[in-house]
Amino acid sequence: IFQKWVNREISNFDYLIQLNTMAGRTYNDLAQYPVFPWILRDYTSEELDLNNPAVFRDLSKPIGVVNEKNAKTVKDKYVFEDSNFEDPLGMIDKFHYGTHYSNAAGVMHYLIRVEPFTTLHIQLQSGRFDCADRQFHSIPATWQALMDNPNDVKELIPEFFYFPEFLENQNGFNLGQLQLSKEVVNDVVLPKWAHSPEDFIYKHRKALESEYVSAHLHEWIDLIFGYKQRGPAAVEALNVFY
Repeated sequence: IFQKWVNREISNFDYLIQLNTMAGRTYNDLAQYPVFPWILRDYTSEELDLNNPAVFRDLSKPIGVVNEKNAKTVKDKYVFEDSNFEDPLGMIDKFHYGTHYSNAAGVMHYLIRVEPFTTLHIQLQSGRFDCADRQFHSIPATWQALMDNPNDVKELIPEFFYFPEFLENQNGFNLGQLQLSKEVVNDVVLPKWAHSPEDFIYKHRKALESEYVSAHLHEWIDLIFGYKQRGPAAVEALNVFY
């Protein structure tokens, strides 16, 4: 499979799905759900230019430090340990991130508009929807939050590359209002360059198969599935998780 991918006989999407499967990740387990990378950093332009390397996320870095500003905070946390973190026995290894790039709550967060994930989300939140500001309501805002907050390290799920329906509130759920703008949360707000959920998926998938991503995807794979997951290489890459 690796050789097929190198020879461009299978797509980046297919290769990532196969890697997830070999790593024991499956759609049947929210705690081990397939994980895909954020691949773009431009969610504000009117047009998406896939020939411009500047529109792509740096795939060699964990999402928590794609914004250079966060790197110092993340490094310091590893050196000094988080002062809020209770570890009286000193048994817990040092880490850069107290959360994870893929977990059940994150999957439900993205898929909140689609059953059975809606019901699972409500169960997780003790019988009601989480407050609107914490919900997945906008792709540009979600990216901005990642850039501003080194503790938010969610990567993507495969649905971002093939399933436009999860971006629409087709069931008419009452997801509440944002506190500041009083805006009602309904369909997910898309980047300016996407004219519909279908258009977003089409362009996002095109970005995944682009020349830039094909040349750099192995760097992200090293972080998630490869030699930078643990040990000295992980410490060096700022890629150690609690």
